[in-house]
Amino acid sequence: MIDIRLIVENKQDVEKSLLKRLSADDFNLDEIISLDEERKRYQLEFDTKKAQQNQFNEKMAKEDKGSESFKKLLAELKQKSEEIKQIEEKLRVVEKELNSKLEILPNIPDEDVVGGGKESNKVVRESGKKPTFDFEIKDHVELGKDLGMFDLERATKISGNNFSMYRGLGARLEWALINYFISKHLEAGYEMIIPPNLVVRDSAYAAGQLPKFEEDVYWVQDGLCLIPTAETVLTNIYRNEILEEKDLPKKFFAYTPCYRREAGSYRANEKGLIRMHQFNKVEMYQFTSVEDSPKAFDELVKRAEELVEGLGLHYRTVMLAAGDCSAGAAKTIDVEIYIPSIDQYYEVSSISNVREYQSRRGNMRYKPSDGGKPKYMHTLNGSGLATSRLMVGLVETYQQADGSILIPEVLRPFMGGIDKISK
Repeated sequence: MIDIRLIVENKQDVEKSLLKRLSADDFNLDEIISLDEERKRYQLEFDTKKAQQNQFNEKMAKEDKGSESFKKLLAELKQKSEEIKQIEEKLRVVEKELNSKLEILPNIPDEDVVGGGKESNKVVRESGKKPTFDFEIKDHVELGKDLGMFDLERATKISGNNFSMYRGLGARLEWALINYFISKHLEAGYEMIIPPNLVVRDSAYAAGQLPKFEEDVYWVQDGLCLIPTAETVLTNIYRNEILEEKDLPKKFFAYTPCYRREAGSYRANEKGLIRMHQFNKVEMYQFTSVEDSPKAFDELVKRAEELVEGLGLHYRTVMLAAGDCSAGAAKTIDVEIYIPSIDQYYEVSSISNVREYQSRRGNMRYKPSDGGKPKYMHTLNGSGLATSRLMVGLVETYQQADGSILIPEVLRPFMGGIDKISK
């Protein structure tokens, strides 16, 4: 959530920044400023009448309860209480309307983030060369079926479209990927979290899923929703808490299945594991001071790149334009791997600096070491990594002429030493 004071004091700058990702018809800062002014008037009126009410209480304490003057003061107090109640209700309505306008505004993009949508995304670097083959390659669906790794047909029978089931060495390879990520994050000093897969509305709100993306998550009984990403849980670890600056940064990672109702718009060649309603992901997360978040962002990008490099996959790193960033992100870099069968790149990690957007929603602050007023923490997240598309790139890149798949060396210890999957 954007600080209302920033909008009031720097309206033109905020408007210019938001126009990088929204059209002028999508927001109205003048309306927000007007509501804030109305809120301030009601708040002042409420505080004034509250103070007057307290004065009545003091006067009545000095009067005889049976006296006429006491009865007169009591009548005036009841009138004052009714006025206060009416003003309080008006204040509540205005505050609710103001918050409803603020909470759907996306974050302000960083200065170095260009405007526009996907068409303005910029490739900032590539690693390695595209794999080449001297035989006719198969896609991951055919490879997985031939080798008994994936059973998409039975997954559809059991759960419907866009669900997967890994079998045999396919399941072991998926688990090897997860364990590879876990080992690397532990080496880097991140704390491992095994979180709940269900969260309450307040948690989904703080993470930014609500109210805008309410229809994109799976809601179950008791007001709980299945998490679309472990970010939803990790964001809320310090909700409504104040930390000490000396204890920052806090670095976490978590493995979870992720559940999403909307698997996105499909291209004709997007099949198999490319878009799923449920997929596995290891998520990286940091809580930092205001000053340290740029450094943390660079660290998260580097970690994601190193994980892909360790697997020996060709990838590119892409700076997203403002309109292609998630609503809460001030800056996002995607790491995209190459999929040989369709000659396209797909994101396996999206790293975002959310700055104070989530911490304002979740009231997460820290006390500066210099003794100043508490500040909102900066939050950052990044996939480290998502496995389903990674599995696609891996099996297609490492396929051999005889239909087998080589196992990258970094995964072999987690596969019991197996170096190849074959019929």
